[in-house]
This record gives sequence, C-alpha cells and structure tokens, in this order.
Amino acid sequence: MENTYEIRVLSRAEIVRATEWAAGEGWNPGRSDAVCFASVDTDGFWGGFLNGEMIACISVVNYGADFAFLGFYIVAPAHRGQGYGFALWNRAMDHAGTRVVGLDGVVDQQANYRKLGFELAWNNIRFGGVPRRSCLKVADDLQIGDVAAPSEALEEMDRSVFPAPRGGFWRAWLGAPGHVCIEAKRAGQLAGFGTVRPCETGWKLGPLTASDRSVAEAILTRLLEAVPDGDTVFLDVPEPHGAAVALARELGLEPVFETARMYRGPAPDLAVEQIFGVTTFELG
Repeated sequence: MENTYEIRVLSRAEIVRATEWAAGEGWNPGRSDAVCFASVDTDGFWGGFLNGEMIACISVVNYGADFAFLGFYIVAPAHRGQGYGFALWNRAMDHAGTRVVGLDGVVDQQANYRKLGFELAWNNIRFGGVPRRSCLKVADDLQIGDVAAPSEALEEMDRSVFPAPRGGFWRAWLGAPGHVCIEAKRAGQLAGFGTVRPCETGWKLGPLTASDRSVAEAILTRLLEAVPDGDTVFLDVPEPHGAAVALARELGLEPVFETARMYRGPAPDLAVEQIFGVTTFELG
C-alpha cells in the first residue's frame, strides 16, 4: 500500500498537540500558549500527516502584511531525513509569501537555515534557575500596576521591540489563565511592561520590555510575587544586550541553552536595548 502524505492547516486541538511535542523536545512552552498562538493567524500552523497520522508540524504565523515568524518545526524522530519535514517547511513558507520571516533556531542549525535564505541577527540566551529576589530594587519614581487590556501606549512601546502590530495576540495573552501582566509608569508615561506565566516546568518571564534596567527590576519584583518560593523561572534575553544578561546573572540564573535569531529578508530595526525578556521563542 502506497503511503499518503497530506499537508494541511492544523485544528486548535492539533495546535495543542504541537505544543505538547514542543514540551517533549525540551522547549517548555507555557500552559496557555496554544490558545494565545492560535489567536494570531488561523492559517499559521501546519502539519504533515502520513496515512492520516501527524508526523510533523511547523508554524509560520503572519503578523500583518510585512512580517511573519516561524516556529514549532518538529518532525517525529522515526520520520526524519525522509523529506517530509522539508515539504512541510516549503508549504508553510508559501503562506508567508514575500514577508520578512523571523525564527529562533537551534544554534547548530544555522548553516541549514542560511541555505534556506535566513541570516543571523543575534543569539538569544535562555537563563533558568531559582531567582535571587533580594538583588532587585524598586525605584521610588515608578508606579507599578496590573495590565488588564493592551493600551495604546503599550502597543506603541511593543512596536519598538517587535516589528509588527499584534493587538490580537495581546488580548489573548493578557486574558490567558495563569498569566500575570504588570506595567510600570514614570511621571505618568509608560516605561515598561512584563508577563510571567506557568509552563510545563517552572515559570517564564516574558515579554519583559523596559526603558532601562531600573524599570526592568521594578517589574520583575512584582512578577516574581506570583512565583512560589523555590520555583524555577526562565528568562530569554538577547545576548547583545549586556544589561539584560547581567540582570539575569545577578538574579542567580544560569544559561540553559541558546537560540539563533535569524531573518529571511532585512532584519527589522528593533530597540534591543529595551528587550530584557523575549516574549516567546516560538512566535517572537
């Protein structure tokens, strides 16, 4: 009997399964990530099905007309090296069209991604461990509060660190079970925002966007109040941002692994100096 290989858009239940695969690969997605991710682009998650069984998945999520982000590229071990993943990759990339596409890939796969038209922008480092909270300080001139909905100021600041508007994502993100979202203001003006969320293992801090380190520390102080003492947290930071790397180390966190942030097309001009924590390696 001849094998039948079908490539199609995933259902919401299948997107949940893709996040379970990601957990099995050690990527440690958040518990509510699948619902948030699916809200961005209903046609952005793809699967490869061999005789009706999903054996591969990928996401190429379109943010508006100019930018997309690639993630969840996984092929079941028994079916690797047989062309199924590459066929899925090509079909999903067709969905992006001529958009600039970003990804956070395994560092040792850079050469393969380069052959497919991607160029390195920087490396991101995932730090993890039980945080040393005593090192954090809260500046007297900051007002800290909860974020219930994405304000115009938040979306504007988010555009400085992410190359496309993502209001729909933010609405899902802020309302997701277990997510705690905090903002900091200085003299009435937004100076930063951040989220902590429960994951398969521990908690992830991200995004963490701040105008400077003092703002990042104030937001972290509040976010960590939601994390039980002794629990592990993870913080993903751009390696070129020395202040973010230093803050992660002073928190007592250690490098867990790295990703290569790469782009097909011109790398967007982002305020990397404000990124103290990447939102997610899967969707940027």
